[in-house]
Amino acid sequence: MQWVQDSSQSTADNLNTVRRRASRHLRYKKKKYLKAKIEELETNSKIKNIRDLYRGINDFKKGYQSKTNIVKDKKGDFIGDPLSIVARWKNHFSQLLNIPGAKDVRQTEIHTAEPLVPELGAFKLELAIDKLKSHVSPGTDQIPVEMMKARGRIKHYEIHQFIISIWSKEELPEEWKESIFIHITIAFQLCLRVCH
Repeated sequence: MQWVQDSSQSTADNLNTVRRRASRHLRYKKKKYLKAKIEELETNSKIKNIRDLYRGINDFKKGYQSKTNIVKDKKGDFIGDPLSIVARWKNHFSQLLNIPGAKDVRQTEIHTAEPLVPELGAFKLELAIDKLKSHVSPGTDQIPVEMMKARGRIKHYEIHQFIISIWSKEELPEEWKESIFIHITIAFQLCLRVCH
């Protein structure tokens, strides 16, 4: 500001000094940050925390990625306010998934020429549970995949019996008909605001 108001040689020298000092400070902070990240990667490598190790390496490879949190409204105009974006997503999915009068529709018996599909075998269920991805967010039941995998044959048998009972009744539990959609960038922004 001083240089803008008075463009003399002394204020220009003062501005250059401040720029050099700021540049030096930023380089120091960047080196310190990179050193801490490298130490974190080394620690993850030593303790065999492969997941965090590869995540850290990928972050280094990608570099800085600018985030854009903009959504179009119904008219095609851009929305940038986080609360308006959440409202837009809510409106979009409620229109997409909530069919008016769907609860009043009675399920009618449908006769087809297709052969009966055999019941799910316990072995196939075990294979399906083993193939589930780990480290994903749990659903509304708040049961993590890792817990289902670690439960063993007794719990798998109970899950199998539950699925067979649903299969024979031909009616899904109400909880299975619910879906929750969360736009990740919006949720992240809201978490940051709450945390700060």
